[in-house]
Parts: sequence; structure tokens; C-alpha cells
Amino acid sequence: AYYYQQMDRIGQSVYHAMKTGFAELRPSFPVPCLDGRRLSDVFFKLRLDCPDIFYVNGFSYRLVPGASNVELLPDYRFGKGKVREHQRALSARIDKLVRPAMALTAAEKEQYIHDFICRNVRYDKLKKPYSHEIIGPLGQGVGVCEGIAKSVKILCDALGLPCVIAISRENPDQGVKYRHAWNILTLPGGRRHLDATFDLSLSGDGIIRYDYFNLTDEQLFRDHQPLLYPAPVCAGEDLRYYREVKLSLTRMEDVQKRCQMPLRKGLPFVFHWRGGYLTRQVLLDLTAMLEQEAVRKGKHAAVSFNWPQAVIQVRFVETLPQAEPRQEEANEGEQYPGE
Repeated sequence: AYYYQQMDRIGQSVYHAMKTGFAELRPSFPVPCLDGRRLSDVFFKLRLDCPDIFYVNGFSYRLVPGASNVELLPDYRFGKGKVREHQRALSARIDKLVRPAMALTAAEKEQYIHDFICRNVRYDKLKKPYSHEIIGPLGQGVGVCEGIAKSVKILCDALGLPCVIAISRENPDQGVKYRHAWNILTLPGGRRHLDATFDLSLSGDGIIRYDYFNLTDEQLFRDHQPLLYPAPVCAGEDLRYYREVKLSLTRMEDVQKRCQMPLRKGLPFVFHWRGGYLTRQVLLDLTAMLEQEAVRKGKHAAVSFNWPQAVIQVRFVETLPQAEPRQEEANEGEQYPGE
């Protein structure tokens, strides 16, 4: 358990006492004496390591003067019978989901989990409490970033993929009001970031996006806030999805060549631009070329782009909704397509 290993001895003792008490659904139990802030910190990290603790809202505690323990009073989301019912249902759901992926390679397992989220979960703009836990995405098909990252982790755990939940700070000065959560996976090529929530916000109309699939620290933090807690370093060779499937393109003529098949079949065309910085001029030149190719086939090129990650999506349409390329905002508050 990643966050457990980062704690001092007393923090680990509290973590273990909480984990045991919650698992047994005790109405109260003793934990080593820490102040409220540190108790909350251990509680938060415990649930990042153990997403199956979805049924605890929070806790209060009673302090006995001079005692070496405090009495923890959990606030359970449901009654004992309902907790066990939800546990059985979620366990069966996870078993059913991972069974078809058991024999896949690590890379295929990761994509299987990512694609499941992008196809089957809606972003919950109302931010209901259960959307922060696995019961939202896996039980109700809705979630926010925390619930989605926890769902990715529990599926990775079930498939034997080492996975950590990363949390970034809020940044009110830049209009970022909430912390954001995603995952770090350990893969054969090294550790990499996977932000299924950001990809979910860009996916839709039958398109699954992989803009935040296997990014290094340098790539991810172009549009993510600094970490709240230290997380494993993600560095090394470029393993991003578009590079692996040879859709990380460096020359205009490569884009021209690769767009022909999607254009002929009326399919969307998504690629990563690696031919230097994606400046406004480069983007306008690419858009003009794609429109020219589309017009030859009696179509138009509707271009949208994820600027920080230099990913461009082209839909070949009968009538052009806008001549200018449209900037996409990959973020957890993005309205999910189709809502």
C-alpha cells in the first residue's frame, strides 16, 4: 500500500486500526492518539490505498485526557446490512468486469480499464457523495475524478497491475477550485500517469481519446496542478498511446497521408502533433490542409484540439459547423458529450 509506506510508525498504527475497525463495521474503536488534522490525513490516505472502503463518510473522535488512544466514531454511509449488500454487489461486479481481461498483457489490461471508464461512466456534474467512491462509477455509472481514480485502482488491483492514486492541489488563483485525482501505473516500460477522467471529458460520439494515457511527469504537468502528496516519479522514454499506435506525427505530409482512410470511411481522425511546438500558425496550416483534403471528397474538416497535449481531432462532416479550429478543455468539469 503506497501511502501506508510513506507514513511514520504512529501513522501506520492509526491506519491499521482504522482499516480493521471499518472492515468490522464497529460503531467505535480506539486508535493511537493523534490530533484531528493528522487523523483526517491518515483517513484520506487509507481510502486512496483501499478504495473498497467506500462506505465510510468520515468520523468524529473522543479524547480522554492523558490517554494514549482516542476513541474513533465512524460515520457509516449505510447500515450494516446495506454495507454488506453493496460489498457483495460490487465484488460480483468487479469479478465480472475483470474476468475477460485476466489473460491480457499489462498494456492491454490498462487499456481495457481505461476504455471501460470512457464507454460506461458519465461525469457527475451534481457531484453526489457516492460519486467520490467506487460505488458511483462501478455501481451507478456516474462519478467524479476521485471515484473514477478509485475505480481504476480497484480494477488494476484485481488484475495485478500496480497502481497508485495521485492527488493534485486546488489553485483558486488559476480558477482551479477542486483537487483532482488520477492514477499512476507501474508498467513494463516504467511508471506512467493515466488520467481517465480527463480522457472521459474528451471522449464521445463513439470516439475514445487517449490524450492522458501513459504520460511522463513532464507531459502530464503541462495542464495538471502540483501534487498534494508526493507520488512515484514518472520519467523515461515516450510511451504515450499515440506514439505506440504510430499516430504521433511529425510532418504535414504524414498527417495528409494518414487522414485518407478515415476520410474515405467517414471516421474521426485523432493524432498527436510531434513536429515541434503546436503554434497557432502550425494549427492553421494543418487545418487548411485537412480542409483541402476533405473538400476533394465533398466533405469538410471540423478540427478541435487539446493544446497542452498537442492532440488534434478531425471529424469529416457534410457542413462545416465552424471554420476555425475549436480548442478543447480537458477537465473534470467538462460537460460530458450527450448530456
